[in-house]
Amino acid sequence: MSRASKASLVLVPTPIGNLDDITLRAQKVLAEADAVIAEDTRVTGRLLQHLGIERPLISFHVNNEHRMVEQLVARMQRGERFAMASDAGTPAISDPGFLLVREAIKAGVDVECLPGPTAFVPALVASGLPCERFVFEGFLPQKKGRRTRLEALRDEERTMLFYESPHRLLRALKEFAEVFGNERSGSISRELSKLHEETIRGSLQELLAHFTAHEPRGEFVVVIAGASA
Repeated sequence: MSRASKASLVLVPTPIGNLDDITLRAQKVLAEADAVIAEDTRVTGRLLQHLGIERPLISFHVNNEHRMVEQLVARMQRGERFAMASDAGTPAISDPGFLLVREAIKAGVDVECLPGPTAFVPALVASGLPCERFVFEGFLPQKKGRRTRLEALRDEERTMLFYESPHRLLRALKEFAEVFGNERSGSISRELSKLHEETIRGSLQELLAHFTAHEPRGEFVVVIAGASA
């Protein structure tokens, strides 16, 4: 049987909620890798157990990625083949992965990324807002540079996408309304692919009112219409 990938480093998107979203190719890559690089070995370990796959796990997260990159690249140069998985979604999209990909490429290591789950795409498509052109902002800075980032987007004409956590959602919606205007259209999706998946659409003022009345729970993707041309 042919190998699922000949690359030394393969980024493997993992389900954002529903485990049925794992692809056959992703399963094969995980099973064939010499080891799996994981954002959280407990989370990835549970996924591998669910899939019936036993592979060594290497911890790689925001607190150790800088010191791990050099040794991982050296191991790949010696012939080891790694699969990389974040807790959910595609590695390097608001998750660790970019540093390792960059240094592997610099070192001449073959890198491949499989297609698969990522939260902002279904949220964008389900929003009903224009999706032929968009800008993904991920998580806003929590302190320094936050307001500056938002002000820079005031006149952005493309649809904008943000990730937000439940305990910061109301703050973010208030700031969005202040900068973009109460009547700017938006959409908020939470718990995508999970049991309590939900998408709420309306003006920023309406969205703020909804989540003021209903306690935010889960992980959120906020989609905001661009400014009128």
